[in-house]
Amino acid sequence: MNILSVENIMVTIGDYPLSWIEFTGTVLYFASVWLVARKNLLTWPVSLVSVTLYGILFWQIRLYSDMLEQLYYLGIGVWGWISWTKIKDEQRSIPSGFSTPKVMAAWAVGIAAAGMLLGLAVARFHIWLPAAFPAPADYPFLDAFTTVASFAAMYLMTRRKTESWLWWITIDAIGIGLYWVKDVRFIAIQYIALFFMALWGLWRWIAMDRAAAQGVGGDTS
Repeated sequence: MNILSVENIMVTIGDYPLSWIEFTGTVLYFASVWLVARKNLLTWPVSLVSVTLYGILFWQIRLYSDMLEQLYYLGIGVWGWISWTKIKDEQRSIPSGFSTPKVMAAWAVGIAAAGMLLGLAVARFHIWLPAAFPAPADYPFLDAFTTVASFAAMYLMTRRKTESWLWWITIDAIGIGLYWVKDVRFIAIQYIALFFMALWGLWRWIAMDRAAAQGVGGDTS
C-alpha cells in the first residue's frame, strides 16, 4: 500500500484509524512549532518535511485551500531557512512588538477580503480542474479564511510582530473544529495543544516586548 495514503493505517485508536501520513506530519509539525518558539534554525528543515506530508494529506481529504497553504509554507520555509542563517542569534531573541492599531486593522480587513475571494475560487476548483480536484471542496470559505490568515500570521512572525500570535490563536481555534469534523482527529488534538501554545507564545512575546521597552534592547524593525 502507498505509504503516503490516508488508507495506510498505523493504528486504530478506539474507532479512529490513524494513518502513518497524519501521524508523521503531525509530529513533525508540532516539533517545528516547538523549535520556532525557541527560534531554533532546525525549525525550517523539519517544517519542510511536515508541510509536504500535510499537502498530500489535505489533497486526499479534499481540503484544497489547506493543500495550497502547504505550497506557500514550502516557499517561505526555504526563504526562512536562508534568511535565518544570516541573522545573529541575539537578533532573533527579541520580537519587534505590536504593529500600530491602524496597521493591524488593515491586516484584518485584508485577510477577510482575501479569504472571501479565495473561498469563491476554491468552491469552483472541481469545476475548473476536475482531473486534479474530482470532488467539491468541503467548507471552502472557512478553509480559505484559515489559509489566508495563516499566510499573514507566518509573514508577521518572520517580521517578529507580536500580533502574529493573535492570528495563530484564531486559526488554531477554527482548526480544532474543522479537522474534528473532517475526521482527522489526531490533527484536531494537535490544534488543541497548539492553541494553548499560541496563548503561551503571546504572553511570552508581550513579556519580552515589555522587557525590551524597559531597556533590555533588541531589534525594533
